[in-house]
Amino acid sequence: MNFIGFSPYFPPNYTPFWVELRRKGATVLGLGDAPYDELRPELRGALNEYYRVGNAHHYDELVRALGYFTHRYGKIDRLESHNEYWLESDARLRTDFNIPGFHNEDMARIKRKSEMKKVFLAAGLHPARGVVAHNVAQAKAFADEVGYPLIAKPDIGVGAASTHKLQSRSELTDFFDQKPLEDYIFEEYIAGDIETFDGLTDQDAQIVFSSSMKYNTGVMETVNKNLEFWYCMRRVLPADLVNAGERIVNAYQLRERFFHFEFFRTPKGKLVPLEVNMRPPGGLTIEMFNYANDIDICCEYANVVLHNRFEAKVKRPYFCAYVGRRSDFDYKLSVEEVLHAYPQQAVHHEQISGIFSAAIGDYGFILRSPDEEELFTILDAIVEKE
Repeated sequence: MNFIGFSPYFPPNYTPFWVELRRKGATVLGLGDAPYDELRPELRGALNEYYRVGNAHHYDELVRALGYFTHRYGKIDRLESHNEYWLESDARLRTDFNIPGFHNEDMARIKRKSEMKKVFLAAGLHPARGVVAHNVAQAKAFADEVGYPLIAKPDIGVGAASTHKLQSRSELTDFFDQKPLEDYIFEEYIAGDIETFDGLTDQDAQIVFSSSMKYNTGVMETVNKNLEFWYCMRRVLPADLVNAGERIVNAYQLRERFFHFEFFRTPKGKLVPLEVNMRPPGGLTIEMFNYANDIDICCEYANVVLHNRFEAKVKRPYFCAYVGRRSDFDYKLSVEEVLHAYPQQAVHHEQISGIFSAAIGDYGFILRSPDEEELFTILDAIVEKE
């Protein structure tokens, strides 16, 4: 199998995907604009060959690269970045070179939140009401229907970037005075906690791995208010969440694909689908899959790609949490003191790259324990300030 890893060096913690594909027999071809000498040694060792383009945003350069790979190695069987930023480039290349996976015609319902709502409704789910408003009059008419506050966010966007909570008619008017040119969707405000349904499908669109996370707060609040952020993987997945996730997977017919679906859980227990992300969850979640389940998810991904099977036994023996700390706060425990106090539970820690730090903190810890109460006690100790 000829597998092109597009921008395989980012994020850095995805290097094991390419390592495992190569170890299990795939011909792994790297494509990107980073200098070869700057790639991590383990990534260089995983690549049969690396083609550097001058600028990965220049599509004609990417086409020439795939033409070269095709001439040298034969038909390209897969192309993947595992990266939200490159989803459309991935799809365009797959379309032009007849590679399996998402193609150009799939992008609108994968990238546009307004189109996701149509998929949710077709799947029998009930998303928050929303409208893409092109002028203030349309937005005000929608607000008259659903009331305030309103959530305004880019119709195509990642995470909580450029998301706003508008409390009144005057704030809505002010927003349009400064609104970017891109399409914005306006949604009714849903009070609730964020829950996710995450996992991996095989080549037959069957879910072979699943997980779920709960967040302490919304990413929008974390970014806008510079809050500390944590999320926790459960040991037992709620039945209604699994059902909703399965409906979405079936509606999209996801094949050989990671997914990250977000929902609101209202105070009355209602589950409201928020959005889909057709790639692995961000941050250090891949590592958390492994720590929570004592598996190697990158190895299992390679098994799915090459053999259409997932071999690990998923028993969820641990609750697993990520907690991020902010560099502008003074904490009671230093990093060294955390590791000394909780050597069994603090299984991973690292400085977070600046591109991710606004959302998940400047320094992150992964914790695990079979006891949820113990996990949250440790989590509280880690974020306790002087």
